[in-house]
Amino acid sequence: MNPDSSPVEPLQALFALQRAAFERAPMPSLQQRLAGLHALRSALVRHQEALIAAVNADFSARSRHETLLAEILTTLQGIAHTARHLRGWMKPQRRGVSVLFAPASNRVYFQPLGVVGVMVPWNYPIQLALLPLVGALAAGNRVVLKLSEFTPATNQALRTLLAEAFEDDTVAVVEGALEVSSAFAQLPWDHLLFTGSTAVGKIVMAAAARNLTPVTLELGGKSPVIVAPDADLAVAARRIAFGKLLNAGQTCIAPDYVLLPAGQERAFALAMQAAVAQLYPTLRDNPDYSAIVNARQHQRLQAWLEQARAGGAEVIACNPAGESFEGTRKMPLHLLLGVPEGATVLEEEIFGPLLPVRGYTSLDEALAQIRRGPRPLALYLFSHDRQLQQQVLERTHSGGVTINDTLMHVAQDELPFGGVGASGMGQYHGHEGFLTFSKAKGVHAKGRFNSGELVYPPYAPAGGGWLLRQLLRGFIR
Repeated sequence: MNPDSSPVEPLQALFALQRAAFERAPMPSLQQRLAGLHALRSALVRHQEALIAAVNADFSARSRHETLLAEILTTLQGIAHTARHLRGWMKPQRRGVSVLFAPASNRVYFQPLGVVGVMVPWNYPIQLALLPLVGALAAGNRVVLKLSEFTPATNQALRTLLAEAFEDDTVAVVEGALEVSSAFAQLPWDHLLFTGSTAVGKIVMAAAARNLTPVTLELGGKSPVIVAPDADLAVAARRIAFGKLLNAGQTCIAPDYVLLPAGQERAFALAMQAAVAQLYPTLRDNPDYSAIVNARQHQRLQAWLEQARAGGAEVIACNPAGESFEGTRKMPLHLLLGVPEGATVLEEEIFGPLLPVRGYTSLDEALAQIRRGPRPLALYLFSHDRQLQQQVLERTHSGGVTINDTLMHVAQDELPFGGVGASGMGQYHGHEGFLTFSKAKGVHAKGRFNSGELVYPPYAPAGGGWLLRQLLRGFIR
């Protein structure tokens, strides 16, 4: 679709094209689904260099290795996992039959939903387009991807890749800004997956509700790090630095703030400075260190930093070579100590290289602080105390958890990925992705003899009513 054209009619025509194609072939075979996954894999391998260059252009500086790790490799791994297990996922599941209804059989069949819409954000424009696509294709659906207007070069590379692998009636791409996004969310999709901010997620869900479209919302929030008293500060700092600075912090599950025992704030800051210096000895011209995606986001982060500083926060920059970043959108990690209550960095998801560090006097206090806010997409705990680990898992809610590391739960194909509360609803990745984009249809089948007829009317005096009373008596005595 041409992003400059009126969005409604072309979108409706594309939706109708895919709907008609699905009606002609509502249950793709295993071989057809695997062929689609293999086509996607081959195209991704062929176009990986073009994608790496495109993301770099959109960000002005995006680490090649980060794109390979967090976008290309992650997607290829997801495709391989899905292809390996798809036969088993597609098999109808046998379920038990109560003696009251025997002889009969119960099975659950997994049926494609139909036409799926996927709204893709700018921060990981390859992975967050293609991994939902993998799950939707594995489940037998047709898919339309709405790509972010903030990544035009990547969009063109993805459009070329997908056009080589699929016809528009199977997988299609649309682009455009607010008007297109609004029209997209209002179409009667059989399922709609949105990845983005909580505020926009509410708008998307409201639009989808008009058609009773089921939604999966992958949002974000304030993902905390708890550093327990038994944690090694140097080890924790290195792993937190990696998770925070991947994609310059522009990650929905990036550590958003750190809670650690009161009095350890400065020791932690020193450990973070050492960790950053080891990972990124220089920043400005270092191809491994990514930039902020655009001027608007860069200005937002600078404004939040200055607000915290003006409110009395101590700002510690992790800038190993003491470089100037004037004329670039690169931004070093800033640790914020003593941030005043009400500061924006404590209220809103940061999505960049700012990291508040706060002390706690007890684990109860730390957990209470986490519970006071909206439920986060991720939670990180650094501790080898099994009892403490269990306590944190039981007394907090979050979309996912990594213990003694950051980010890595999202890379596990055997784990579901999704939020809870304000951080989202629904889940995908691996088997959960297949289930999200499928209808699990229960089927109860009787043979020639139907025991159910024993409780048919007439119910009195000694007909079906007598047997029904006997059956109830077994449960209520």
